[in-house]
Amino acid sequence: MPIACVDGRDLHYETRGSGDPLLLIQGLSGTHLSWGELFLGELERDFQLIAYDHRGIGFSAGDGGPFSIADLAADAVGLLDKLGIERAHVMGVSMGGMVAQELALGHSGRVLSLTLGCTYAGGEGSRLTDQAVIQRLMTASLSGDRELALRTGWEVNTSAAFAAEPANYQAFREMASQLPAPIPVLLQQMQATLVHDTSARLPSLDVPTLVVHGDEDQMLDLSNGRHIAGLIPGARVRILERTGHLFWWERPHDSAELARDHVARLTSPASRKPTLEPAA
Repeated sequence: MPIACVDGRDLHYETRGSGDPLLLIQGLSGTHLSWGELFLGELERDFQLIAYDHRGIGFSAGDGGPFSIADLAADAVGLLDKLGIERAHVMGVSMGGMVAQELALGHSGRVLSLTLGCTYAGGEGSRLTDQAVIQRLMTASLSGDRELALRTGWEVNTSAAFAAEPANYQAFREMASQLPAPIPVLLQQMQATLVHDTSARLPSLDVPTLVVHGDEDQMLDLSNGRHIAGLIPGARVRILERTGHLFWWERPHDSAELARDHVARLTSPASRKPTLEPAA
C-alpha cells in the first residue's frame, strides 16, 4: 500500500495510467475509492492519475487535531513533492474543489490546469448546503444505522432518476462500505468547509480553469458553480443536466471527456475565453 510521509503524517495514495500527472482531490468523506472504477478507467488512458486519501480518512493517518482547507491543500502539495511531481493538472470536487482552490492560489506554478467540480468559493454570492439537507444527513449519520446513513447520503448526492435505480445504489454502497469515514473526522471536515472563503482571491488566479456542476445538485447549488466561474478570469463552466452532486459517478464517461477536453484546449488560442456550456 503506497504511503507518503507528509509533514510527519502518512498519506495513502494510488497511481495509475500514463501521461501528464492529474491530481484528484476528493470531497468530504471521500476516499480514493470514491472516484469509481468507470471514471478512473476512462481517464487513465490519457493521464497519470494520483488519487489519495485526506488525513484521517481511508488509509491515511490523522492526529485528531483540527485542520483547515489550507492545511489539506498543504498536504496535497507535500504529496506532489514526495512523488517528485513539479507540475500537475488538478481536479477537485466538493470539499476537494475548495482544497484545489487553495492549492492553485498558493502554488499556481505547480498547477498546469484546474478543474473544479460541484464546489464552493465562500463569501458573498455563495450558497452552502440547505439546513434541511444537513439535518437529514446528520440525523442519519448519528443514528447508528449504517444502512440509513448510506442510503440518505446516496439520495441527497445524486439526481432523483439515478438514485431510483437499485443497481446504481448497490455499486455505491459496496464502494462506501469498504472505507467508512470516522464521524469525528467528518465533523472536522465540515467545520473546515464552513469557514472556507477564497472569493476575494479567486480574481487573481491565473490558471486555466474549468468549472463543472450538475443542475440537480442538492449539496452545493448550481449557483455556486456559476459564481466561481464568474470570479476566475477566463474560466469555463459546463453544466451537466439531470445530474446531482456526484457528477463523475453518475456520468463517468462525460466527466472524463470534459477533463480531457479541458487539457486539450490549453494549446488552443481560444482556450482562455469564458463560456457557459450546458451539457445534456
